[in-house]
Amino acid sequence: MTSRPGAAAAPLLVLLGLACQEVGASIAVLLFPRVGPVGMVALRLLFSALVLLAIAARSLRGVDIRHWRILLGYGLALGLMNVLFYLSLERIPLGIAVTIEVLGPLTLSVVESRTMRGLVWAVTAGVGVALLGGTAHGLDLVGVAFAAGAGALWAVYILMARSAGAALPGLSGIAIATALGAVLTVPVALATVGSVLVTPSVLALGFAVAVLSSAIPYGIELTALRRLRAETFAVLMALAPAVAALTGLVVLDQALTWTVALGIVMVTVAGVGAVRTAPVHRDAGPDAEVAMPPSPS
Repeated sequence: MTSRPGAAAAPLLVLLGLACQEVGASIAVLLFPRVGPVGMVALRLLFSALVLLAIAARSLRGVDIRHWRILLGYGLALGLMNVLFYLSLERIPLGIAVTIEVLGPLTLSVVESRTMRGLVWAVTAGVGVALLGGTAHGLDLVGVAFAAGAGALWAVYILMARSAGAALPGLSGIAIATALGAVLTVPVALATVGSVLVTPSVLALGFAVAVLSSAIPYGIELTALRRLRAETFAVLMALAPAVAALTGLVVLDQALTWTVALGIVMVTVAGVGAVRTAPVHRDAGPDAEVAMPPSPS
């Protein structure tokens, strides 16, 4: 079988996108003392929305107002997911936060697979989580709860992305959802941190986080999905916990114990296995796969 053009380099592109995503999250953590987690979410969603709305300008003309429930649910899931994830980063290491967060879509994949192999991946992930919880000394339970909430909302976000992909043209669904997320979070951020949010240095760094965490990964996904099978792409995306742990170590000096590292590896393996055995959804539009997470990290 003839491979698609550029297929050999596409996996490296996906891994580069994951790395950019986690570096963006690391920069956000460094900015928390100035604008807090909600401020960072607001800036990221605002700048991401401006980019996506510009890209999706043509397809926005075909949006039907009858789909407002889908759009509102999509935007709420995206905004709250980001807020909870960034709140978790304020309390627990990046690698652990992403690992816990990934359990949301992983659980959805296992439930939808309805196979014995799905149960195997669930048990593997469960052992990994047990390793995280049993040896991560001083792990903030509130931070864990925030990450778990982000994971649950990530699963909801996936379901909303499917609905939007099937009902709305082009990239209009993700563009409007991101804009709604910004509308919901920017007023809260301004009320909590005030004028600091609009200082030039903070805006510049917020733009950098949006580019690293959203624009570059999203552009890479668009490119990679034209060259890779959806299954291969999903497997690579399941490596996010491992990439996040490595980024946290290098950028934020967040060292992990060997047992916690093993837990992250087991959850990553479970994620790879789950996406390989997950059913293919053919009811969504051509851009539905592209609109499936970017992770909030």
